[in-house]
Amino acid sequence: MSDKNAVFKFCPCCGQKSAITYVQRRHWVCSSCGFDLFNNVAASVGLIIKDAQGRILFETRAKEPRKGFLALPGGFVDPNESAEEAAFRECREETGITPASVSFVCTSPNTYEYKDIVYKTCDIFFAAKLKKDFPSSDLISSLTPQQSEVESFSLHKVESDSDIDNLPLAFDSARNALKTYLKQHLD
Repeated sequence: MSDKNAVFKFCPCCGQKSAITYVQRRHWVCSSCGFDLFNNVAASVGLIIKDAQGRILFETRAKEPRKGFLALPGGFVDPNESAEEAAFRECREETGITPASVSFVCTSPNTYEYKDIVYKTCDIFFAAKLKKDFPSSDLISSLTPQQSEVESFSLHKVESDSDIDNLPLAFDSARNALKTYLKQHLD
Protein backbone atom coordinates (compact mmCIF):
# COMPACT_ATOMS: atom_id res chain seq x y z
CA MET A 1 0.00 0.00 0.00
CA SER A 2 1.38 3.39 -0.90
CA ASP A 3 1.82 6.07 1.75
CA LYS A 4 -1.00 8.18 0.29
CA ASN A 5 -3.42 5.31 1.10
CA ALA A 6 -2.19 5.16 4.68
CA VAL A 7 -3.51 8.60 5.68
CA PHE A 8 -6.91 9.34 7.20
CA LYS A 9 -7.59 13.03 7.79
CA PHE A 10 -10.34 12.18 10.29
CA CYS A 11 -11.11 9.07 12.31
CA PRO A 12 -14.02 7.30 10.53
CA CYS A 13 -15.46 6.36 13.94
CA CYS A 14 -15.21 9.45 16.20
CA GLY A 15 -14.34 12.13 13.61
CA GLN A 16 -11.27 13.33 15.54
CA LYS A 17 -8.88 15.17 13.21
CA SER A 18 -5.36 13.72 12.77
CA ALA A 19 -5.80 11.07 15.49
CA ILE A 20 -5.23 8.09 13.14
CA THR A 21 -1.84 6.42 12.77
CA TYR A 22 -0.92 3.61 10.39
CA VAL A 23 0.81 1.01 12.58
CA GLN A 24 3.45 -1.24 10.96
CA ARG A 25 1.75 -0.84 7.55
CA ARG A 26 -0.89 -3.29 8.81
CA HIS A 27 -3.66 -1.33 10.53
CA TRP A 28 -4.98 2.10 11.43
CA VAL A 29 -5.49 3.06 15.06
CA CYS A 30 -7.22 6.13 16.49
CA SER A 31 -5.53 7.48 19.62
CA SER A 32 -8.77 9.24 20.59
CA CYS A 33 -11.40 6.46 20.51
CA GLY A 34 -9.40 3.25 19.94
CA PHE A 35 -10.78 2.59 16.46
CA ASP A 36 -8.66 -0.21 14.93
CA LEU A 37 -8.98 -1.10 11.23
CA PHE A 38 -6.79 -3.84 9.75
CA ASN A 39 -5.55 -3.70 6.17
CA ASN A 40 -6.60 -7.24 5.26
CA VAL A 41 -6.14 -8.97 1.93
CA ALA A 42 -9.17 -9.26 -0.39
CA ALA A 43 -9.93 -12.65 -1.98
CA SER A 44 -10.57 -13.06 -5.69
CA VAL A 45 -10.97 -15.98 -8.08
CA GLY A 46 -9.89 -16.78 -11.62
CA LEU A 47 -10.88 -19.62 -13.94
CA ILE A 48 -8.80 -21.51 -16.46
CA ILE A 49 -11.18 -22.76 -19.15
CA LYS A 50 -9.99 -24.84 -22.11
CA ASP A 51 -11.82 -25.38 -25.38
CA ALA A 52 -11.93 -28.66 -27.38
CA GLN A 53 -8.62 -27.76 -29.10
CA GLY A 54 -6.85 -27.22 -25.76
CA ARG A 55 -6.74 -23.42 -26.04
CA ILE A 56 -7.35 -21.30 -22.94
CA LEU A 57 -10.08 -18.67 -22.76
CA PHE A 58 -9.07 -15.09 -22.02
CA GLU A 59 -11.03 -11.88 -21.65
CA THR A 60 -9.85 -8.48 -22.79
CA ARG A 61 -10.53 -6.20 -19.82
CA ALA A 62 -13.08 -3.44 -20.48
CA LYS A 63 -12.10 -1.30 -17.50
CA GLU A 64 -9.21 -0.21 -15.33
CA PRO A 65 -7.04 -1.43 -13.87
CA ARG A 66 -5.17 -2.75 -16.91
CA LYS A 67 -7.93 -2.02 -19.42
CA GLY A 68 -7.21 -3.71 -22.77
CA PHE A 69 -5.03 -6.43 -21.26
CA LEU A 70 -5.88 -10.13 -21.09
CA ALA A 71 -7.32 -11.72 -17.96
CA LEU A 72 -8.86 -14.99 -16.96
CA PRO A 73 -12.59 -14.89 -16.16
CA GLY A 74 -13.04 -14.09 -12.47
CA GLY A 75 -13.40 -11.43 -9.85
CA PHE A 76 -13.73 -10.67 -6.15
CA VAL A 77 -15.27 -13.08 -3.65
CA ASP A 78 -18.42 -11.57 -2.11
CA PRO A 79 -19.08 -11.58 1.65
CA ASN A 80 -20.49 -14.93 2.88
CA GLU A 81 -19.47 -16.64 -0.36
CA SER A 82 -16.95 -19.48 -0.74
CA ALA A 83 -14.21 -19.22 -3.34
CA GLU A 84 -15.88 -22.03 -5.32
CA GLU A 85 -19.25 -20.23 -5.26
CA ALA A 86 -17.51 -17.05 -6.44
CA ALA A 87 -15.85 -18.97 -9.29
CA PHE A 88 -19.21 -20.25 -10.56
CA ARG A 89 -20.88 -16.82 -10.12
CA GLU A 90 -18.07 -14.81 -11.75
CA CYS A 91 -17.90 -17.20 -14.70
CA ARG A 92 -21.66 -16.94 -15.19
CA GLU A 93 -21.62 -13.13 -14.88
CA GLU A 94 -18.64 -12.50 -17.16
CA THR A 95 -19.17 -15.19 -19.82
CA GLY A 96 -22.81 -16.24 -19.59
CA ILE A 97 -21.91 -19.89 -18.96
CA THR A 98 -21.81 -21.98 -15.80
CA PRO A 99 -19.08 -24.61 -15.58
CA ALA A 100 -19.97 -28.19 -14.68
CA SER A 101 -17.22 -28.21 -12.05
CA VAL A 102 -14.14 -26.40 -10.84
CA SER A 103 -10.95 -27.79 -9.31
CA PHE A 104 -8.32 -25.92 -7.34
CA VAL A 105 -5.09 -25.01 -9.16
CA CYS A 106 -3.22 -22.58 -6.88
CA THR A 107 -3.23 -19.24 -5.10
CA SER A 108 -1.11 -16.21 -5.87
CA PRO A 109 -0.74 -12.76 -4.29
CA ASN A 110 -1.69 -9.82 -6.46
CA THR A 111 -1.82 -6.03 -6.40
CA TYR A 112 -4.98 -4.41 -7.74
CA GLU A 113 -5.00 -0.62 -8.04
CA TYR A 114 -8.45 0.88 -8.49
CA LYS A 115 -9.27 4.61 -8.35
CA ASP A 116 -5.93 5.45 -6.71
CA ILE A 117 -6.33 2.86 -3.95
CA VAL A 118 -4.00 -0.14 -3.90
CA TYR A 119 -5.62 -3.39 -2.83
CA LYS A 120 -3.59 -6.46 -1.98
CA THR A 121 -5.41 -9.63 -2.99
CA CYS A 122 -5.02 -13.36 -2.69
CA ASP A 123 -6.13 -14.71 -6.06
CA ILE A 124 -7.49 -18.26 -6.01
CA PHE A 125 -7.39 -20.08 -9.33
CA PHE A 126 -9.51 -22.98 -10.52
CA ALA A 127 -9.58 -25.14 -13.63
CA ALA A 128 -13.15 -25.19 -14.92
CA LYS A 129 -14.74 -28.06 -16.80
CA LEU A 130 -17.57 -27.31 -19.17
CA LYS A 131 -20.77 -29.32 -19.21
CA LYS A 132 -20.59 -32.37 -21.47
CA ASP A 133 -23.28 -31.02 -23.82
CA PHE A 134 -21.55 -27.63 -24.14
CA PRO A 135 -20.36 -26.88 -27.70
CA SER A 136 -16.74 -26.20 -26.73
CA SER A 137 -15.60 -26.59 -30.34
CA ASP A 138 -16.96 -23.06 -30.92
CA LEU A 139 -16.55 -21.70 -27.41
CA ILE A 140 -16.38 -17.95 -28.12
CA SER A 141 -19.65 -17.80 -30.07
CA SER A 142 -21.36 -19.40 -27.05
CA LEU A 143 -20.27 -16.66 -24.65
CA THR A 144 -22.02 -13.47 -23.58
CA PRO A 145 -19.59 -10.83 -22.30
CA GLN A 146 -20.48 -8.76 -19.25
CA GLN A 147 -20.36 -5.31 -20.89
CA SER A 148 -18.91 -3.45 -17.91
CA GLU A 149 -16.11 -5.98 -17.42
CA VAL A 150 -15.33 -7.73 -20.72
CA GLU A 151 -14.43 -6.06 -24.01
CA SER A 152 -13.96 -9.33 -25.92
CA PHE A 153 -12.87 -12.96 -25.66
CA SER A 154 -9.94 -14.79 -27.22
CA LEU A 155 -8.44 -18.27 -27.16
CA HIS A 156 -4.69 -18.89 -26.90
CA LYS A 157 -2.53 -21.99 -26.98
CA VAL A 158 -0.57 -22.22 -23.75
CA GLU A 159 1.97 -25.00 -24.04
CA SER A 160 5.10 -23.45 -22.49
CA ASP A 161 6.27 -20.79 -20.07
CA SER A 162 7.32 -18.81 -23.15
CA ASP A 163 3.73 -18.87 -24.47
CA ILE A 164 2.55 -17.49 -21.12
CA ASP A 165 5.29 -14.84 -20.93
CA ASN A 166 4.33 -13.56 -24.39
CA LEU A 167 0.69 -12.97 -23.48
CA PRO A 168 -0.22 -9.36 -22.54
CA LEU A 169 -1.67 -10.42 -19.20
CA ALA A 170 -3.19 -7.85 -16.87
CA PHE A 171 -1.97 -9.49 -13.68
CA ASP A 172 1.12 -11.44 -12.65
CA SER A 173 -1.05 -13.72 -10.51
CA ALA A 174 -2.68 -15.10 -13.69
CA ARG A 175 0.78 -15.66 -15.19
CA ASN A 176 1.77 -17.62 -12.05
CA ALA A 177 -1.46 -19.62 -12.14
CA LEU A 178 -1.06 -20.54 -15.81
CA LYS A 179 2.50 -21.71 -15.19
CA THR A 180 1.34 -23.82 -12.24
CA TYR A 181 -1.53 -25.23 -14.30
CA LEU A 182 0.81 -26.06 -17.17
CA LYS A 183 3.25 -27.83 -14.86
CA GLN A 184 0.41 -29.82 -13.23
CA HIS A 185 -0.82 -30.99 -16.62
CA LEU A 186 2.61 -31.87 -18.03
CA ASP A 187 3.58 -34.08 -15.10
